Amino acid sequence: MDKTYKDTTKEEVDQILKEAQLAFYSYRKMGKKKAQFLRAIANEIESLGNELVEMAMKETSLPEPRIIGERGRTTGHLRMFADIVEEGSWVEARIDTANPNRSPAPKPDLRKMSMPIGPVVVFGASNFPLAYSTAGGDTAAALAAGCPVIVKAHPAHPGTSELVAKAIQNAIKKEGLPNGVFQHVHGGFEIGHQLVTHPLTKAVGFTGSFLGGKALFDLANKRPEPIPVLPRWAVQILLFYFPKH
Repeated sequence: MDKTYKDTTKEEVDQILKEAQLAFYSYRKMGKKKAQFLRAIANEIESLGNELVEMAMKETSLPEPRIIGERGRTTGHLRMFADIVEEGSWVEARIDTANPNRSPAPKPDLRKMSMPIGPVVVFGASNFPLAYSTAGGDTAAALAAGCPVIVKAHPAHPGTSELVAKAIQNAIKKEGLPNGVFQHVHGGFEIGHQLVTHPLTKAVGFTGSFLGGKALFDLANKRPEPIPVLPRWAVQILLFYFPKH
């Protein structure tokens, strides 16, 4: 771990998850305002200009065209999910009306739609410092669904992650959202373990090695309340059908 960036403590992780859960109560109800937020994040990332590109090149040794292309992919994902939020069909609302005269038993009135599930932990990828890291597809999908996000920065590019995290936090301020909607942490295995096993964490997004993903999967499944550990874009499905009678 680059000690330029202070590791998050266990006490701080607990507070971060509590703030995320508190933010969830209001953020999940914000409807199309989430689209405005996602576009604001994209704008803030672009406003970082060469500072972000140079930091990512320094930390990863990836060439400038690759970083610029990945930045465009990242902001494109954010704006794509903003469009999906505004379009609205992703909630897949269903109304199954009652039929009291149905035989052999009356048919109840059933209503269901996709709902956000709560705070999501995203682990940044080593080989994609932008597109599958702090504001990448996993983060964009979870925020679009109405889930607060806690990103654990990858130690291969902590400075790049910090810059993008600050861009997201600037967007939060400009849009007047709760601070707990997005939070950013540094740390090693112990912090990752605590993030996955914390009772307020409802899902995990991970891009990386099989062994790393399997370790997180096993942790998630040993919890009293097991939670999904999803790769890359699978975080789009961080929704469940909640029947409303």
